[in-house]
Amino acid sequence: MVGWGVVCFAMLQVYEPVMHGLHLPEWTLSFVVVALAFGFPITAVLSWVFDLKSTGIERTTPAAEGSPPTTVPRYRGLRLALVLLGLGAAAAAPGLVYFFVWPGSPSRRADVATGVPGPPSIAVLPFVNLSSDKEQDYFSDGVAEEILNALAQVQGLRVIGRTSSFSMKGKNEDLRTIAQRLNVANLLEGSVRKSGQRVRITAQLIEAVEGSHLWSQEFDGDLSDTFAVQEKIAKAVTSALRLKLLPSRTDQRVVNGEVYDLFLKGTQALREGTPEAYQRAIGSFERATVLDKDFAPAWAGLAEARIWLLGVSEEQLPQELGARASAAADRAIALAPDLADGYRVRGVIRRDLNRDWAGARADLERAVALGPGDPEAAAQLSYLLSGLGEIRESAAQARRATSIDPLSSTAWYVLADVLDIAGDLEGGRDAAARALALSQDNPIASIVFVGNRILAGQPDAALAQASRSKSGWVRLTGTALAAYDLGRTAEANSALEELITRFGQVAAYQVAEVFAWRGELDKAFQWLDRAVAQRDPGLTYLKTDPILRRLYGDPRWEELLRRLNLPTR
Repeated sequence: MVGWGVVCFAMLQVYEPVMHGLHLPEWTLSFVVVALAFGFPITAVLSWVFDLKSTGIERTTPAAEGSPPTTVPRYRGLRLALVLLGLGAAAAAPGLVYFFVWPGSPSRRADVATGVPGPPSIAVLPFVNLSSDKEQDYFSDGVAEEILNALAQVQGLRVIGRTSSFSMKGKNEDLRTIAQRLNVANLLEGSVRKSGQRVRITAQLIEAVEGSHLWSQEFDGDLSDTFAVQEKIAKAVTSALRLKLLPSRTDQRVVNGEVYDLFLKGTQALREGTPEAYQRAIGSFERATVLDKDFAPAWAGLAEARIWLLGVSEEQLPQELGARASAAADRAIALAPDLADGYRVRGVIRRDLNRDWAGARADLERAVALGPGDPEAAAQLSYLLSGLGEIRESAAQARRATSIDPLSSTAWYVLADVLDIAGDLEGGRDAAARALALSQDNPIASIVFVGNRILAGQPDAALAQASRSKSGWVRLTGTALAAYDLGRTAEANSALEELITRFGQVAAYQVAEVFAWRGELDKAFQWLDRAVAQRDPGLTYLKTDPILRRLYGDPRWEELLRRLNLPTR
């Protein structure tokens, strides 16, 4: 039995370097450990039944008849088995301690990097801008993001979302710490040097715990070669991680360097999320589509900038902006039927502007299928499903979004909304608070937190958050709701009147919410009718909005749901 323990320990010591030398997956070592563990009881039984003698292996001779009785207790079989088991465990202990406990063991290395077992994982860190012009950060960030999007299509690879990965930008931390924070085993980092129409991209794949380089390469070319270089890097990474290689893109085409530069500028502006930034994004994408009318990603970006500008602007914008956003999304899909971005933005347009719930669902589900690593697609599908009353499915998509990109404010406030609808107000509060911690100026995260505290009967907390918001309609909506619950009628009325005066053309849905919460049902339905006429995107939330619960029993409620083609049950 002691020999068995020695053999086990020796096999573990030998197999690990062989595994790394042949680039075998980590799970094979776990398989070896389990196999050795199963071999122990077999060895114990064989050692009991057979003896190893100088003449060979012989069956143990039973005691002769008439021999003097022994003093072995009646249950000697059970006791002997326990003794053998103890000896075997003691013999195997060195190997087990080495594998599961000893620092640097395979099991411990996996735990340090990922915390939990799972598929191969990677985070694409922001590429360093080595250009002489420090304003070129948008370009290096854009290159890294496009590589991230390509890797997100690889089956069996867990790719951390952009918001989480890019939160490490400019932080002077060692790679092991970054990997622990992002809960990944591998990191892709690189640099970009752009000079005129020439670009040099360097990338390296690093195994985070040991700090070893799995792959690195440098690429030189024109701006028009950038897409091809990004695809090469993504394929090299999948090969280094021994995953199924990315299929070659059938729509690969040379893109004018100026067009690509404008596309990356528009993408960076989209990430800022302010009305001014959306205007800049529209300008960049429009110029890109003029120079190359067949560049689908620019059309998808243009549609996204237009629809989000409609959603966040505190000024009344031309209604045709929505139609132009829809046309741009259609153009993107026509040019690239496998581009997830086109379906995602068209799904949002169909949901928020056209109230085409079936079409929106088809588009968003298609976007999730084409972009399984896109947290935004999962979050937008979740929002639609919650509005349709499919709470369990909505929660699953929201949690999926937070798993892909745990530092995405959008993913967390969508989850908070779903939890509020389900009645889990404490869970909703935590999710909304996390969304705010990630983006304290986000108006949607702010209004979600305010609504959660109103529903929880904590108007003081709601009022405190509303007063901190930089968004006028959020501040006034939250004040009108919270002051009413606090019995400060004059303050509540004043906030409501200002909300109507300043934002009645863009926040009709929020005015209706305030009247509904106050129990003024006639005025609530009047403002909901205005919201319908104005195509207010808040109507997506109508059916399940708990702030409107005083309207549920009114006959006008089901009539309104039918008018909007929403389920009445």
